[in-house]
Amino acid sequence: MARFLALLFGLAALVAMLQSPLHAEPADIDAAARGVVRVVIIGIEDTPDGEEVYPIGHGTGWAVAPDRIVTNAHVVRDAMMDDRLRIGIVPSDGADAGYAKIVAVDPRSDLALLRITSGLRLPPLTLAGGTVSDSGEAFAVGYPMNVDRAQGLEIGDIFKSQPPVKSRGFLAGMRPSRNFDTVLHTAPIARGNSGGPLLDGCGRVLGVNSFGADSGGSDAEFFFAVSNRELIPFLRAHDVTARTNDTACRSLADLEDEERDRLEREQAAARQDMAARGEEQRERLDRARLEAEMQVRDERDDRMLASMVLLLIGAGAIWWAFEKRRPPQPDEDEPTPSGWPVRNRVALAFGIGAIVIALLVHLTRPGIDEIDRRVANVMQDRDSGNPTKGGTASPEARSFVCRLDTQRSRVTNAQTGEVRFDWSPEGCVNGRTQYGRSGGTWSRALVPNDEMAVAVNSFDPERGIFRTERYLLARDAMAAARSARGEYNAPSCEADDAATTLGEMQSGVLAALPSSPNERLVYECEAVTD
Repeated sequence: MARFLALLFGLAALVAMLQSPLHAEPADIDAAARGVVRVVIIGIEDTPDGEEVYPIGHGTGWAVAPDRIVTNAHVVRDAMMDDRLRIGIVPSDGADAGYAKIVAVDPRSDLALLRITSGLRLPPLTLAGGTVSDSGEAFAVGYPMNVDRAQGLEIGDIFKSQPPVKSRGFLAGMRPSRNFDTVLHTAPIARGNSGGPLLDGCGRVLGVNSFGADSGGSDAEFFFAVSNRELIPFLRAHDVTARTNDTACRSLADLEDEERDRLEREQAAARQDMAARGEEQRERLDRARLEAEMQVRDERDDRMLASMVLLLIGAGAIWWAFEKRRPPQPDEDEPTPSGWPVRNRVALAFGIGAIVIALLVHLTRPGIDEIDRRVANVMQDRDSGNPTKGGTASPEARSFVCRLDTQRSRVTNAQTGEVRFDWSPEGCVNGRTQYGRSGGTWSRALVPNDEMAVAVNSFDPERGIFRTERYLLARDAMAAARSARGEYNAPSCEADDAATTLGEMQSGVLAALPSSPNERLVYECEAVTD
């Protein structure tokens, strides 16, 4: 019956897998495995040659904080009952092994919390927040003993760093068992896997693997993990706040497809907007030209009329001046203008002036070229009064507030929150951190010494998009990135050509990174004023 039920479940899981896209990224499972350790219960015996260290048994654990390990209570039961036994922690990536002490144990939920007492520090895993799905992929990570035996490993080999085994299965729902809440799944586990994490496709912890179903002496097809509903309160009770993430598990391939679609839509909208702006520009130009033509025509007509009126007035004044001059005296042949009365001379001067003004008004009337000049002035005034959105970045330094766009992001481990910074046109952030310029992109590679992750921040001030891509690296890859970062000192914001120089310098760090990041955080930014 058990095998029949397992077959039915397997078929149902296969159908579900074919009906829905898979989101698992191998790099995410590998990143989570960096914090998985072998938990070894060690006995010490005094011999004539000194102390002899030997293993009593082992299980699996994983880091919930750099110096805190979660495992099963039954894994450390022997150490709880015999204080002469010690607990060894063997990391997966070649780091020196260390020792740990028990902080807390909850036998009811089969959970234990250990504290690393040596200098060993591990990258913590992230817990899946929210409700666990009744279906979907699941991955068990740990150190099954049957694999050790199949490889022919000696007892002493378990003290050596080795990568954990990763097995894939499917979720079968949440159910209470043995008085605590568990996750039922089909990712194969065996003795030695106890205490290891059950992961979703994004490498987030769904539970702590604990035991398998009994199927009459044969290997169990169903397995149980202590759920996060039990784990999170247990950790909080002992002052450990685990990192949780409740965003949807999405693949980078899905995000990149959506980003390409979004970019195509933006480009299409930009072309449509440009065409609409061009049509609007033509309509504005036609209206401006029509208005200018009417204005120039009216002004030309007004000036022509004014010049004719002035010419008639001037001619009339001159005629009157001559017609109304005083009669000749007996001793004069004809009177001269100088002998005219004052009013005649005034009328003569007024007439001549009116004719001159009429000529000036006629000659200074607006020409046809005045239409083009007025159209250009109108268009320039309208453009300066209504600047278009987007375009080149502001020549002034600006402050931005950025908020995560969950639809465009893939978050598995990083902390998210609002991002604020001051940005200068030269690529200086907050007046002290220079960004590099390469290939038209502003970016800064961050290689911390206290975390096994590299972050590459980039900013597009024109679109208002801030992006962080995080690479969760193994110890050797992290060492290579740190070595590349140690080859240069980032220039200050005040240095000459700092952006181009840094863009060239950090190319070595970027070349040391994998082709794809584990996480991509996309923020939409808006400029703010103080």
